[in-house]
This record gives sequence, structure tokens and C-alpha cells, in this order.
Amino acid sequence: MSTLTKVLIANRGEIAVRVARACSDAQLASVAVYSDPDADAMHVRAADEAYALYGTSAAETYLDMDKLLDVARRCGADAVHPGYGFLSENADFAQAVIDAGLTWIGPSPRAIHELGNKVSARQIAVAAGAPLVPGTDGPAADAAEVRAFAEEHGLPVAIKAAFGGGGRGMKIVRQMEDIEHAFDSAVREAVTAFGRGECFVERFLDRPRHVEAQVLADTHGNVVVVGTRDCSLQRRNQKLVEEAPAPFLTDDQRERIHASAKEICRRAGYTGAGTVEYLVAPDGLISFLEVNTRLQVEHPVTEETTGVDLVREQFRIAAGEPLDITEDPAPRGHAIEFRLNAEDPALGFLPSPGPVEVFEAPTGAGIRVDTGVRSGSVVPGEYDSMLAKLIVWGEDRQQAIRRARTALDELVIRGLPTVVPFHQEVLRQEAFTDPERLGVYTTWIETEFTADLEASPYLAAAAPGAERTELTVTLDGRAVQLGLPAELVRALRSGGAGAGPGEAPGAGAAEAPDGVVTAPMNGSLVKWLAEDGESVAAGQGLVVLEAMKMETTVPARHAGTFSRADLQPADQVSKGQALGRVA
Repeated sequence: MSTLTKVLIANRGEIAVRVARACSDAQLASVAVYSDPDADAMHVRAADEAYALYGTSAAETYLDMDKLLDVARRCGADAVHPGYGFLSENADFAQAVIDAGLTWIGPSPRAIHELGNKVSARQIAVAAGAPLVPGTDGPAADAAEVRAFAEEHGLPVAIKAAFGGGGRGMKIVRQMEDIEHAFDSAVREAVTAFGRGECFVERFLDRPRHVEAQVLADTHGNVVVVGTRDCSLQRRNQKLVEEAPAPFLTDDQRERIHASAKEICRRAGYTGAGTVEYLVAPDGLISFLEVNTRLQVEHPVTEETTGVDLVREQFRIAAGEPLDITEDPAPRGHAIEFRLNAEDPALGFLPSPGPVEVFEAPTGAGIRVDTGVRSGSVVPGEYDSMLAKLIVWGEDRQQAIRRARTALDELVIRGLPTVVPFHQEVLRQEAFTDPERLGVYTTWIETEFTADLEASPYLAAAAPGAERTELTVTLDGRAVQLGLPAELVRALRSGGAGAGPGEAPGAGAAEAPDGVVTAPMNGSLVKWLAEDGESVAAGQGLVVLEAMKMETTVPARHAGTFSRADLQPADQVSKGQALGRVA
């Protein structure tokens, strides 16, 4: 049995804050790491110590194993908590942590590899007797293999990153002619988010619910399902709203989910916190989806309905202690989580990084806010768009919905677009609020959500634009706060010239003239879809941009001949910048 004293948190944002506070509760010292854009981030101050990773992109900071292990050595940490995303499901990193003599707060590298790889996870699920839709036995070599699968099993099909999760590197294909583009896009997203591009393919179920089981397993043979969650409200295969327990399941469905989730984890020799995910078709069919070998973004709804602190349990399991609970706990009440992303839902959930001028959380019974920002923070464009989570508990689902309406009305976020208007509208939709049934499903937003949301008034810039009077500087690799006059801060950010009154760098792009195709957000150019001088149709994709780890296709507004701007893949673009012209 190992003794934990100091935990390196190999992550950023709200999950790093969450783990730092759990460390405080468990009387453990916490150590944060940060990239250059995150020097003033909330998680840097939430931890007992903070160390610079020197760099901007995820690849040169939060995905750099050597840098993380070097910080662990320098600060004297004896354990590493990976949070979610980044390296949390990377078996090589888990092994490297163990080889360095540190305690890995997560499942074994072997379990991560076998369950994190969706192909071998399917094989374990088959052995466990879990129901499955048809899928490939291994990663698809190329788009031609995907096409052959679709011809045999029919459309739609799902192309999925074999070493990822969270919807990244996942594309749904409904037409044969879209296979090549979808496969290439899935591979690119997988490489960007997880460092590996292998993708497999399986038959896609139309209009399913997304239901998952939260599992805890210790080193003493105890495996429990702490509860179920429904995560059906998604866009671009990424969850927006989650709730626990999963509503409107039959006793038989719930029992099958609990039993198969436990058996899958037992067969894999799983220890720690993990999530076994399923699709539930309209006719009641349950199909195993994947295993996430880490803490989930939506873990708070399970905590609020069971009283189990999942992060504390991760600490206990990693230290070799037995679980506090040995049987599946019965849920108490109902909880709903709303992800607060820096995206404009009126513009197709367009990622919109920028300054958080004001962040005021709601109050009242049953309200919990897990946040990685505060007033004056900046949401950088290099990472995920989520800045906080609102969790609302009620004695039953209907009370939770009523409390959520009030909480979302009280929540104040100014300075950049967020998905809050979407959440407010969802709570007016009968498909979600019906007390007798759940009418939403994984593609409901794309296929049925028709509310006319008003575009955000904020023009967000990827570069920090909010004034602040305190900066973080790096001294001997550690974060030190330095107070400066506001005017000096403004001058430093504008290269010494200063910005005009009320002017934020990068803001205020002029409206583009007819025919000019402009970038809808700050980001980087991934791929041209149309050749220079090509005749294009209205709605045809011209170029793919990437921002906040999400790809966005920019279409032609009308038919004509497309002339490209002088831009190459990997070039950075700013919101409003000309990408070309259709004349």
C-alpha cells in the first residue's frame, strides 16, 4: 500500500481546479502545470504549487510526457492525477509515471490499452456477453476499408478514433461520397487530440440515447456501479447536458447495464474510476459503445446523487485502500449538468475563445458550479472550449429542471459567447422536459432542434483582450503573481503602443464585401476543400479550419468561381480574415 503526499495534476482548466480541491480535502499537497496562455489561469492559483511547461500548443505542453515528469521530479510529487483528456487515457504515459517511481492515479497501463483501444474493448465486451453492433476487428487502414464495411453492413456508419474519447475523432457518415473526407477528418482530429490517428468503423444506430455506467474498482476485487447517467444531448458528438440517474430506463435495462459494466471491468482487471458507455435504441436495444478509462467530465452529477466523492475514491484506490462502498448505491434525487462552453449556438456552436469580463455564478439550494475561470480570465483558443460546469440537484427530475431554469437565468457570463442560450431553450423543449419520456437523442440537436437563437453580441478574440492588474511571471520555473498598473498591462499587450479606449486586440473586424469568404473564428487552416479557380456550388465546402480542437468547414454562400487567399495548411487565421473569394 502506497502513501500519497503530493499530487501532480497533469491537466488544466476546471478539472485541474477540481482535483486540487480534492487534494485539499484529502490533506494532500497539489501541484499545477501551465502553458504560456494559461499562466494566469484559475488552476494555477488553486494548487499549492505551479510550474511552467513553456509552450503554447497542447503538443508542447500538456501532452509532453518528459516535461510533466520533469516537473514531478523537481517538485517532489509522489503521484500523478491526469484529469480527463490530454494524457489521461494514454497507457504509455501511465507506464512512464510508474517507471519513474510515482503512483499513477488511474487504471493500469494494460487496462488503459485494452479498454481505451476501442477495438480490443469490443473484444472484451463480447467475452463479457455485452450486446454489440457490427464493427471492424481492428483499425481501418484507409477510407477504402471504411467504404467496403459500409457496402457490407449499410449506412450510416461511425468512424471513431481508436485511442480517444469525448467525441473527438468521430465522424458519422450517411452518404458514400462523404467517406473519404470524413475518414481524413477523423484521423486529423484524433492526432490533434490524442497523438494517434488510428480509427475503426462500426454500424451507427439512428436516434439512440447515450447511457453510461460509472464504475469504481479497487485492488481488493470490489467492483461497483456508482450510478447511471444519460448524456444524449450532444452536438458534434460532444456532450452538452448530462443527468443522473439515467431517466426512463426499465429495471431490466438498468440491470443489464450494471451487470455488463461490472463484468467488462472485471475481465479487464480494471482498477480506479471508469465509465462504460452504451447506446440505447428507440426499440430498447442496448449496445455497448466504449469504455472511458478515466474520470468523466460529467462525474459531478453522480457525486450529487450518491454522495460519493469520485476523486477522493481515486486517491484511495491508488493508495491501495479498499472502496468505502461494496454495493451499488441507490441514487438520491436527480442532478443535471450543463457544460458552459465558449461557443455561439446561434452560429452552429462556433468556438469563440476570448476574455471572460464577468463570471457570476448562481446561488441557491442544489446548485454546484465547477469552474476553471473567474472574472478577468481568458479562454485561450488552443484548448477545449469548456470553461465551467453548472450542476443542479433536485429531489426529483422535475424539481431539478425548475431549479436549473432559475440558475441559468441568474448565471452571468460576459465578454464572450457561451452556450447558455441553448441550455435555456432546452429547458423549454418538451422533448427534454416531458415527465413521462425522454425525447432527445444523440443527434437531436442537428435533426430536430429548430429554436431561433439570437447570436451573441460579443466579438471574442483569441488573444487576451481583457484588462487586468495582475500578471503571472515565471521565476525559476514557478508561477509568481506580479501586480502592474492597468495602463502598463494594456501597453505590454499591444507591443508598447497601447490600445484605444475600449478597444481589444483582434476585435472589430469589418463586414466582408460580397463574395469574400472570411474566417468565422480565430484558428488554423487545416485543409483546402476547393481548388484555386474551381467552380463551386452554393453550400459547397471550401476550407476546413480548426479552433479549440474542433474542425469547422467554411462553405460557399453562393455559386461561382473560387479564388483562394495565399494561405497554406497550418497557417493561423483570425476572425474576419479573408480566406478567398467566390465571384
